[in-house]
Amino acid sequence: MGRRWSDGRGKLIVQGAAGTVAVPLELATSYRARTKGLLGRDAIDGAMLLSPASSVHTFRMRFPIDVAYLDRDLKVVAVHTMKRGRLGLPRARARHVLEAGAGVMAGWGVRVGVRVTVEGAE
Repeated sequence: MGRRWSDGRGKLIVQGAAGTVAVPLELATSYRARTKGLLGRDAIDGAMLLSPASSVHTFRMRFPIDVAYLDRDLKVVAVHTMKRGRLGLPRARARHVLEAGAGVMAGWGVRVGVRVTVEGAE
């Protein structure tokens, strides 16, 4: 599935055991947007999707983050909380990376095996 998103905004839809959760989403698909990511921010309202990407770092970040690695079908293959100043190892099957403030992904139901959907951004 070759996805062609543009930088912008949309919604992340997570369907879990507790129901459906819609989360505000920022898309970073250009090289420039992916490179900047969450740098220089004190927080994020919702999540950011980096695409394509298979790893991230938290150097020069101001807050810890939750990171979910997604495969080509937007299925979660790994979820980690990263402190500031860390380098995440690349995930072999990861094609996209979802970032959010530390601790929020569990509340949304983002865990290994869950498939998410991106709406409103094509």
